[in-house]
Amino acid sequence: MFKMSPHLYGTLLTALGVLVLTPDGLIIRLIQTDAWTILFWRGIFFAAGILGFYFIRFRLQTVNLIRQMGWRGWQAAILFASSTIFFVNAIQTTSVANVLVIIATAPLFSALISRIFLKEKVSTSTWIAILISCGGIGMIFVGSLTGGNRLGDFFALASAISIASQITTVRQSKHIDMVPSLGLSGILFALFALPFASPLSVSSTDFSYLLILGFVILPIAFGLITIGPRYISAAEVSLLMLLETFLGPIWVWLVIGEGAETETIFGGALVLVTLMVHVLYNARAKRKNAVS
Repeated sequence: MFKMSPHLYGTLLTALGVLVLTPDGLIIRLIQTDAWTILFWRGIFFAAGILGFYFIRFRLQTVNLIRQMGWRGWQAAILFASSTIFFVNAIQTTSVANVLVIIATAPLFSALISRIFLKEKVSTSTWIAILISCGGIGMIFVGSLTGGNRLGDFFALASAISIASQITTVRQSKHIDMVPSLGLSGILFALFALPFASPLSVSSTDFSYLLILGFVILPIAFGLITIGPRYISAAEVSLLMLLETFLGPIWVWLVIGEGAETETIFGGALVLVTLMVHVLYNARAKRKNAVS
């Protein structure tokens, strides 16, 4: 009987989480309101989805689970809240192409941060996969990158560094359930956005989009992604998240009719093939090590 290795299990959970996350950019594009209002409702529903699930499943033990995370739980919550705030504002202030290309650097930051703070060795295969994937992402947008807005580009870079740091923090506390920190982050960025938001100005259609995104898609996606670092390295988690950069525009094409360029097809194929080869190579290597 086939027994799944912890590494493969973590890889599959993370990949599933990323797949669930891929409509995120599309839904933000469909919502006709300002970034701060999106952030407020996104945070409220996200926190309700994560913490609501925990209170239903664990009841009052949820409070103890939050306490067990300690200061690293709050660190992860602040970093995730920062990444979300920067991401939504980046989408609003510069081109989507610029944002996705810059955020594609997150695996490099994860590898560097993990190496510096966790002393976690990054395998040669992971470095190669990161570099090839970033090349594929660059190919996707090679014909569409513009000067954009420098402030928006800065927001995108800050989002990439924040999410890479959050993944590394979760990896450092891999023996503790860090998923509740996501609920705390939702409360944090909702409170941060509230003074600038206009919550009651949202239309019923936009409210429906925000409810689906914040209460269903984001809790499931980031819940699975946050479990991933218990079993695989922070660099590998960030690497798998590059799937969103390729698959996200496909949702836009299917719903809005925005066609894919030749560079998108070739660059996306390069990313997918690289990720598949990397996952299979590592799964085989882990199995060999387990046998020996």
